[in-house]
Amino acid sequence: MRRVAGLIALIACGLQPHGVVAQTSQPPPVQAAPKPAQIDRNGVLILIRSALIALDQGNKTGNYTVLRDLGAPGFQTNTAARLAEIFVAQRRDNIDLSGVAVLDPQLTILPQIESNGMLRMAGFFPSVPTQVNFDLMYAPVNGQWRLFGISVNLGQAAPAAPSAPAPAAETRPAPAQKQAPSAAVKPAPPPPESAASQKQPAQNGAKAPVPNGAKQP
Repeated sequence: MRRVAGLIALIACGLQPHGVVAQTSQPPPVQAAPKPAQIDRNGVLILIRSALIALDQGNKTGNYTVLRDLGAPGFQTNTAARLAEIFVAQRRDNIDLSGVAVLDPQLTILPQIESNGMLRMAGFFPSVPTQVNFDLMYAPVNGQWRLFGISVNLGQAAPAAPSAPAPAAETRPAPAQKQAPSAAVKPAPPPPESAASQKQPAQNGAKAPVPNGAKQP
């Protein structure tokens, strides 16, 4: 899976610029579990699309001023030049994120309020042949959610299983067809003669010749 570097702002998260947790002798406070955010679907779509479209425009123009201006003060500590360095791999690979303007995202993390009061959501756009995965964080600024962190990478639209080779067709000789035994042709018997056509002895007074010496009746 081709992975593209993203940006997560670390300011106000209790981390140093290099991600090292500050040393302390006291145990870390127990963080409250995230709770669902009170935001409707239209608000979610506006936040996600505005951030990713601004990133896409920055990748295509090399100017990340708009993306920076959409961010919270903690995000704006990154200059436009710094953002250009972070997303250089996306520009080099000509990553096109314009499909997020018309596709509906599938959320894997529903909008939730983290223990630090920030709004977080994550998911993907199921585009083909690659899907756009995102993880976004927003900070409340003057009653509005402003971009605080963004992470984007590309992956396969769906796991592809290796195709099994098709079994070779087994060639077998076709079974010999049984021929129906031919019926012996017998000559049809002559039609019986009708009673009218049967020969009767002559009765017209003719008599058969009598041999010599025989008496006639």
